[in-house]
Amino acid sequence: MDSFTKKNARWGQIGSEVNLHVSQSIITLKTITEPILDDLKIFQSELEDALRSEVRLINTIAKYILKHKGKHFRPILTILSSRVCGEPTINSYRAAAMIEMLHVATLIHDDVVDDATLRRGWPSVNRVWKNKLSVLMGDFILSKALINMIGLKDFDALGVISKTAEDLSAGEILQIEKIFRRTMTEEVYFTMIYQKTASLIGASCELGAITTTKKENDRVAMKTFGEKLGTAFQIKDDLFDLLGSENETGKDHGTDVKKNMVTLPIIHSLRSLSKSDSRRLTSLLRKRKKTKKVLLELTGLVDIGGGFKYAMDKLDEFSNHALDAISPYSDSPYKQSLMDLIAFNAQRTK
Repeated sequence: MDSFTKKNARWGQIGSEVNLHVSQSIITLKTITEPILDDLKIFQSELEDALRSEVRLINTIAKYILKHKGKHFRPILTILSSRVCGEPTINSYRAAAMIEMLHVATLIHDDVVDDATLRRGWPSVNRVWKNKLSVLMGDFILSKALINMIGLKDFDALGVISKTAEDLSAGEILQIEKIFRRTMTEEVYFTMIYQKTASLIGASCELGAITTTKKENDRVAMKTFGEKLGTAFQIKDDLFDLLGSENETGKDHGTDVKKNMVTLPIIHSLRSLSKSDSRRLTSLLRKRKKTKKVLLELTGLVDIGGGFKYAMDKLDEFSNHALDAISPYSDSPYKQSLMDLIAFNAQRTK
C-alpha cells in the first residue's frame, strides 16, 4: 500500500510530516462512516434512550450535550470493530452508547476540575450550569452507563467496561500526582495516557469483538488496534495543546501547559536541550501565570529541542502498530474505515 505523507500547513515550520501506510486522499469522517450509517442511527437511538430522564433539567442538559456532540469517535470504533469481526448485535449498539456515556461523563468532570470554558467550540456544561450541577450531571450519566451495563448480561463486556472506568480514574489521579511532584518521565507519560485515553479507545474496539464473536484472537486484535490508535490520538491532542488555536481545536489554548502538565514534546525537549535552555524551559513551565508571550517562548524552546518532531514520530510509530494489528483481516469497507481512522487522526485539526 502506498505511503501517506501530509504536511500540516497550520503548524508552519513547527509542524512535522506524518508518514502512514494509508490512502493519499484527505480522509473525512463522512467517508469513514458511510458503511455504517444505518448502524449509527441505531446507536444514536440507544444513546438518547439511555440519557432520557423524568427530570426536566436533566433532559435539558442532555439535549445540550447531544446537540453539541463530538465526533462519536469511540462508538464508531465499536461498530466498525464489530463489523470487521462479524455481525453486530443489539449489545454492540448498547455497548457503543455506554462507551460514549462514560466518555461524556469524564469530559464533564474534567471540565469542572480544569475550570474549562469551552468544549467542542461551545460553552462547556460547567460554564452554562455551573460546577455543582455539572458534577451531578456527570454522575447521572455515569450511573446510567452502569445501569445499562447490567442490561448487557455479558460478563466479558462488564469486565472490560469496569476495568476501563478504573483506568480512567487512575490516569487522572496519576497525572495530578506527577504535576504536584514535578516528576513526569516518558515512561510515566505513556502509562498515564494509556489509562486516560488509550484504555477507553481500546475498550471501544474490544467490545465490538466481544459483542460479535467473543473469539480471543478478535478481542486481542481489536484491543491492540484501539490502544495503539488511542495512544496516537492522545499524542495528537498534546500537540494541539501547544500548537493549535482555540478557533481550530474548540478548546482553550495551552490548557495543559497552564495546568503545569508536562507532555511528550516537553519531556523530550527537556532532556535534549542545552542545560541553559532546559533550565529556561523549566522556569517557563513553573510560571504561575502563563501569558501568550510565555507560551510563545515555551513553544519555541520545545521546537528547538525537537519535541514536536519527536512526538510526531511517535504518533507515526503507534499509528503503524495499529495498522499491523488489523492486517490479518480480509479487506472490506469496514477494515478500510478503521485504516482511514488512523489517517484521520493524523490529519485532524481539532
